[in-house]
Amino acid sequence: MTDFSFQQTLGQQQSLTPQLRRSLEILQANSQELHQLIQQALVLNPVLEMDSLEPMDQVDEIDSEDSIREEDSMHHLNDTDDDWRERSIMERGSHIADDEQRRQHLYDSIVGPVTLQQFLTEQVHQSMVPQEIKNIALILIGNLTERGFHEESPSLIAARLGINLKWMDHAVKLLQGFDPPGVGAENLQESLLLQLQRQGREGTVEYRIVEAHLEDLARRHLAQIARAIGTTEERVNEAALAIAALDPDPGGSFTPSMNPHVTADVIFEKNADGEFEIHLSNDNIPKLKISDFYKELLAKMGSDKKTMDYLRENIRDGRALIGSISMRQETLLAIAQIILKRQQDFFTYGISKLRPMTMVDLGDELGMHATTVSRAVAGKFMATPHGIIEMRSFFTSGYQMSDGNDISNSAVRQEMLSLIASENPAKPMSDNDLTEELQNRGIDIKRRTVAKYREQLNILPSHLRKKTV
Repeated sequence: MTDFSFQQTLGQQQSLTPQLRRSLEILQANSQELHQLIQQALVLNPVLEMDSLEPMDQVDEIDSEDSIREEDSMHHLNDTDDDWRERSIMERGSHIADDEQRRQHLYDSIVGPVTLQQFLTEQVHQSMVPQEIKNIALILIGNLTERGFHEESPSLIAARLGINLKWMDHAVKLLQGFDPPGVGAENLQESLLLQLQRQGREGTVEYRIVEAHLEDLARRHLAQIARAIGTTEERVNEAALAIAALDPDPGGSFTPSMNPHVTADVIFEKNADGEFEIHLSNDNIPKLKISDFYKELLAKMGSDKKTMDYLRENIRDGRALIGSISMRQETLLAIAQIILKRQQDFFTYGISKLRPMTMVDLGDELGMHATTVSRAVAGKFMATPHGIIEMRSFFTSGYQMSDGNDISNSAVRQEMLSLIASENPAKPMSDNDLTEELQNRGIDIKRRTVAKYREQLNILPSHLRKKTV
């Protein structure tokens, strides 16, 4: 892929032309910001218009003959009279009114992303259950954390509010039957069991491991698990991979960041053959073109050099904008393709299989500078089988495992989450314990790094996590 023409001047911001500055701005904009930039351009540049409300996939092409005709028109202009000018103004007014109507339609069609609570509440309203059960389910929804787990045990809520336990049990089961799978659980173990039940895998090796041997699985005691459930270590390892593919954070895709207007710029989904395909989310990117009205106006303007220069400048700026948007899309797609190629295990099994990858590595493969990659992924999110994930999170250093394979920092944090989720609440794992266990798993990591990662994950130290049983 050919890199952006402004690459060599990235370190010299003061020398950038306005067009190159705009290209940088568009490259770095997320979908919401790009939408705003486009709306601003539609207001400021009279020659730009939305081709339709369809998403913008590529540069609005203007063939060479079209360009030649426009250039010729600048040298073969006819004199105009006041009547024609007045008629042109009226036509322009009608044209702008049509554009404004289309823009307003686009504004009206944009809505904020749905929260987990809104998503679940809508499912409650559509449920065919007694209103009393619906009311309790709505109380439970208000009790959920961002991960989709209960903040307070439903039994405690029932006792505190004087709710019939049988009705509470019906409401809990109703909530746990909603999407996303695994929501409405009290802890990670219950969430994983719910997801396996949804897949029709109740009673399988995977289900039995989660039900009774999750702590042993976290410690990679595969042989011990195999003996306990009467199967082979190979089958346990296969089950472990299937369990790792479950979602430990069922509500996570509804809270990809603190920004309430985050939407995915890139979407990964499987096709009929089970292979992942990449699509760019163009919901907020209308297709732009140079207005035919102003092309005709330019041809009829006569010898009005000031107006002619004004239109020529806006047509040039409009084409540059359309080209920059197209280049942004092309760059995002190219980066996403490399991520998919290099992170196949992540897409299959989840974040625990994320491999180290740097922007320099990816830039070298695409033939672009790392700073261009950094700008392209800034503020962008990708919809994956494991939720909406910030593109920047795919770029991380890592550690080499004892078996020679690499593991990313993000995967190490996920390993820590798995260990802490399965720890004994009466005797939670200290940072030393976590360090030792990670080292036992082949990850050469220091205690101070474990402590730093734990703080980044907003997990309390062990003495504050301790609970009496």
